[in-house]
Amino acid sequence: MIPLAADTASYNPLLPSWPEFIIGTILFVLVFGFLARIGLPRIMKTLEERHDQIEGGINRADEAQAEAQAVLQQYRAQLDDARHEAARMREEAREQGAAIIAEMRERAEAEARRITEAAQAQIDADRQQALTSLRGEVGALATELASRIVGESLTDAARQSRMVDRFLAELDSGNGAAEAAGQATTPTGAGQ
Repeated sequence: MIPLAADTASYNPLLPSWPEFIIGTILFVLVFGFLARIGLPRIMKTLEERHDQIEGGINRADEAQAEAQAVLQQYRAQLDDARHEAARMREEAREQGAAIIAEMRERAEAEARRITEAAQAQIDADRQQALTSLRGEVGALATELASRIVGESLTDAARQSRMVDRFLAELDSGNGAAEAAGQATTPTGAGQ
């Protein structure tokens, strides 16, 4: 409704007419009442739920962080235990290695002693065999030499045996004294 020109002087476009004002006020009260009765509790409920979710999320995050810290501390403790265990195992392995090396050295030394003793026994046996062989050869040579000197045959075994034994005994006693004297007074080039 548009006012006529005569009414234009008293008409203010910023002020509503009384019927519009009353209808607008009634509708405002109805909408406000509807929102206050139905919409506002739902909005408040939604806000409370969001608040609870946010608070619960923060609390869960704090709990998760505390749990993560506890797990981290547990892993660090396990890592330290593992390091200590590894160090202990390395030390134990070093000790076992040293013991094995010492045992192997002892075995090697015992084996070396056994081989040395066996070699010494073999040398003694070879020396004894060489002496026996040498006695037989010296005896045969001595018998032959004595036969040539005496001019008779010394084929009698008993006589030959006595003569060889006597000759070897003199040779042993004289050889020991001669070796001692010969070592002290051996001139250089005497064998030439």
